[in-house]
Amino acid sequence: MEFITQPWPWYIAGPVISIVMFLLFYFGKRFGVSSNLETLCSIGGAGKFIDYFKIDWKQNSWNLIFIAGSITGGFIASQWLSTSDVVALNPQTVKDLAAIGIANAGSSYLPDEIFSIDTMLTIKGFFTLIIAGIMVGFGSRWAGGCTSGHAIVGLSNLELPSLISVIGFFIGGLTMTWFILPLIF
Repeated sequence: MEFITQPWPWYIAGPVISIVMFLLFYFGKRFGVSSNLETLCSIGGAGKFIDYFKIDWKQNSWNLIFIAGSITGGFIASQWLSTSDVVALNPQTVKDLAAIGIANAGSSYLPDEIFSIDTMLTIKGFFTLIIAGIMVGFGSRWAGGCTSGHAIVGLSNLELPSLISVIGFFIGGLTMTWFILPLIF
């Protein structure tokens, strides 16, 4: 059971990802989480209003099954295969987060100061989540895919746009972590 509850070493996880990528490539499929939003919007009838969503969503139905499996697997892992909710963070990271107002960093996966219902119902929390959601949605559309699509699929296919996107994701993440997050909190 410990093999399932602990993170897998790179020499197991890496080849498993490679095999999945090879199978996707072999069957002519492209993996990406953000493409499911496009499919869901198409299913919901957004194509009546916006030409971008006029697609045959049935061609991407396999990806919806993959996402359903990811959500189900994440739930199973968090409920029955996780040893605790404590996240092993560097002590300096805990101090840095405490300095900007995020108490008990590492005690759970999602800090209450950002993701709790009480925080979401405040003006600051509501606008923080709305703006973040818009930026993620806009960024995924503008970059032509999300982080998983570019970093896993695009880089494995040696696509230059994916390399540029992944570099942009890292720059954005560092900017958010070091400059914007301290301003918000």
